[in-house]
This record gives sequence, structure tokens and C-alpha cells, in this order.
Amino acid sequence: MTSRERVLAAFAHEEPDRVPIWCGASPEFIAKARVQLGISGTEELFQRFGDDFRRVFARYAGPPEFSPSEQLSPGATYRTPFGVERHGLGYGQPLNHPLAQASLREIHGYPWPDPRWMEVSAIKEEAEAWQRQYAILGGDWSPFWHDVIDLLGMETMFLKMFDEPALVEAIIAHVVDYYYEVSRRIFEAAAPALDVFFIGNDFGSQYGPLLSPQQFDRFMMPHLRRFIDLGHAYGLKVQLHCCGGYEPLIPALVEAGLDGLHAVQPCCRGMDLKSLKERWGRKILFNGAIDSQHVLIDGTPDSVRRQTREVLSIMAPGGGYIAGASHDFLLEETPVENVVAMFDTVLESGRYPLSL
Repeated sequence: MTSRERVLAAFAHEEPDRVPIWCGASPEFIAKARVQLGISGTEELFQRFGDDFRRVFARYAGPPEFSPSEQLSPGATYRTPFGVERHGLGYGQPLNHPLAQASLREIHGYPWPDPRWMEVSAIKEEAEAWQRQYAILGGDWSPFWHDVIDLLGMETMFLKMFDEPALVEAIIAHVVDYYYEVSRRIFEAAAPALDVFFIGNDFGSQYGPLLSPQQFDRFMMPHLRRFIDLGHAYGLKVQLHCCGGYEPLIPALVEAGLDGLHAVQPCCRGMDLKSLKERWGRKILFNGAIDSQHVLIDGTPDSVRRQTREVLSIMAPGGGYIAGASHDFLLEETPVENVVAMFDTVLESGRYPLSL
């Protein structure tokens, strides 16, 4: 099977030739792994790990004052599409919350970004260059939950959900309208060359969801349904990245037709793998589940191999599973030998019919 065929079989809850592999990794980890493994290029590294996915992106082509990296204030390292400057490692932390005290009129008058600033014309050609060998991820990441937190501040946002819900709903709608239109333009340009609409919002903490199911249904689900329906309208599978213990939110996501959940964290409350597989394994695909919080960071190659085989024995039967780390990014401090052990174990032990 090709990687693309393998992934689509897993999404169809069928058993392909082997369990598909997902390799999400930080640039710092990729650079370290290339040096330690003596591999010259990033593509060669993904091939070494057996990654079944490739990803294509729209590129910013708007005014420099709204750019993620140009004309930043002193100390800022990144700017979100909504004008929030950040500082620190990776995307950093917000330096201000511009809508924390805003009225409804001020929210509607805020300088919201133009979806046309994202250039989509090259995406189809970039996706087609993979010649349908891999499952291609496309669409905007669309972290609308995080952007609303940036615009309001987390404590302010939670308070306003109860005290001024219409205000919070207005901000969410503006943010989602932007991301929805960016992805719609991407799909208009390139949907036949894409396979999976991949979006990301972290609704879980180590100890459970950050919102109650009732608040999640009111504030988040209408917009997640928009994204799910958009992907399906263009013939794509829709996968949500969500960290933490979000098990109480799964029923609403399944009901809305979400196809896949990434990246299952088994050390969080409610994320017991056997329970997840038994309750939801025929209704939604799970991607991840090999613990990057403890096992990959602190383990040895032997313990990683044991844990990987155990996860495969639980999650792989019947399909509907993609193997990978329990977070989207392998961090730089993750030992390369442990990652090699994880992916090599999937390649060796994840073949159907399973004999673990």
C-alpha cells in the first residue's frame, strides 16, 4: 500500500498493511536527529521514521504591519493573525490582550485580518508533487480558541463567558470567520490534491477539559461543526489536534462528524486507552497515544519498545489508529534513540494481522 492508501484505510476503520505512522517534530528536534543519525535532509529523516503524512501550507503575503515576523515591537518574537505580539520560546506568550476591555462596538470595529492575505496559489502544485504517495494535510491550523484567549486573556475570557457571553461569541465568530475563509480558499485551489483537513485547539488540561461540556457545546461546537462541514464539503477527512484530558468532550465531537482525534495523551485524566478504544474506537480515529510526556523523554529504547507494543495491542486492532507520540511536536530534549525505537517498533510490530 502507499502511505496515502494506508492512512485512508485507517480513517475508514479498516486494517491496512500496517499501522500508519505520524511524525510531528519541532525544528530543534529535527536538526538534532539529522546530526545524530547522519541524515542530510528533513525529507530523508521523515522517510527514515516511516512517516505516512506530508503537509502543505498557505503563506502570508499581506501588509508587513500584520506579518507574523515583520515590523515587530522590541522584545516581540511573533505576531498572530489578529495583531497579538508574543515573546518567548516557540510562539511565546502574549505581550498584551487588546480586547480585554473592549465593548461590542469596539470588537466589531477591530482591524480583523483579511483572508486574502494568505497566498494559496502554490498549494495544489506542492501537494501534487508528492504524486499521491502520502496522505496530504491541508487547510489552516485555525487555533481559534487560543486566539480568543490571546485577545481577551484567559481569566477575562472565562468570566465574560458568564457575564458577557454575547461579547465572547462575537470575538469567536470574527476569529473563526477568518480561518474558515482561509481554508475555503485553500480548498477551492487545491482540495483534489489534499486528504486531511488538520486543525488544532487545546481544550484539555492534565486533569480534564478546560470548559464544561455545557460551555464547550455553547461556545466551541458551533464553530467546530463549521470546520468539520467545510472539510467534508470538499471530500476531506477532518482531524482535530487537542491536548490534555478531553474525554468528556468526545461525544459532541463524534456527533458532529469529526473523523480523527490527535494526539491522545494517556497520562491525562480520562484518557485511558482501553476505555477510549472500547467506547469510541469504531466511531472516530485516534492518532498518537505513545506517551511523549514521560516514556519518550525519560525512558530507554527498551522501555519505549515495550510501551509502543502495548499501545499497538490496545489501539491497532480493527484499524482506526495512527501511531505516534502523544503530542504534535517531539521536543528537542527527546532522546533520538527513543524516537527511533518507537517508529522502528511500529514498522516491525504494527503489521496486520497483528501478532503482538
